[in-house]
Amino acid sequence: MRVLVTGGAGFLGSHLCDLLLDRGDSVVCLDDLSSGRVSNIEHLGSSPRFSFVEACVLDPIDVPGPFDGVVHLASPASPPDYLSKPIFTLRTGSEGTRNALEFAQRESARFILASTSEVYGDPLIHPQPEHYWGNVNPAGPRSVYDEAKRYAEALTTGYRTSCGVDTGIVRIFNTFGPRMRPDDGRVVSSFIDQALRCAPLTVFGDGSQTRSLCYVDDLVRGIAAMLDSSEPGPINLGNPVELTVHEIAELVRDLV
Repeated sequence: MRVLVTGGAGFLGSHLCDLLLDRGDSVVCLDDLSSGRVSNIEHLGSSPRFSFVEACVLDPIDVPGPFDGVVHLASPASPPDYLSKPIFTLRTGSEGTRNALEFAQRESARFILASTSEVYGDPLIHPQPEHYWGNVNPAGPRSVYDEAKRYAEALTTGYRTSCGVDTGIVRIFNTFGPRMRPDDGRVVSSFIDQALRCAPLTVFGDGSQTRSLCYVDDLVRGIAAMLDSSEPGPINLGNPVELTVHEIAELVRDLV
């Protein structure tokens, strides 16, 4: 396959590029480097089946085809990133997703949207099945990211039902692994960074809130499986076993 990965220089995107190349695909990585890093993909530069395009999905995607697949990962994903760029985050979920869908439609390519568990809002059901509609607040503190992804899911569904685009939606839960930024703002990277600095580990509330943690290699295998299928989704990608934040803090403390 020849696959376009938007946001391919980010944490998840770079690992997906690794996997696709390892299995024999050709990959074009498109990233504006607003949160991705060249260092995440520089080891791929010697591969004749890999190329990097520095561009923003807010602009129409102009990359020579043909393509068999488009995996749309481009979006600020860590809380510090999307809270500091609320309008950019919303535009990436709306205009950026539309540009990626239009590109997939032109190429007759399979389109995979990387959505998020955040579409469930502050869920009242644990763990969340795909048929759960969630408990959402469109004006909440994290709504710029949540609503961007909910709209992106609706837009992807619209292109599937009205335009015949072959689409699939994955909802990604908490993922961790190499290439996470220390200042990412998510629980595992924050705890590891604090522990390595011998600083107190910051636990909000009483620590009883739970997280489903998935290692990045497992997560990108799920994305690749979705790309290879004809499943429309949405499909949850994550670990069915949840840990409390307090348990994660103790685990990181003990390991460090």
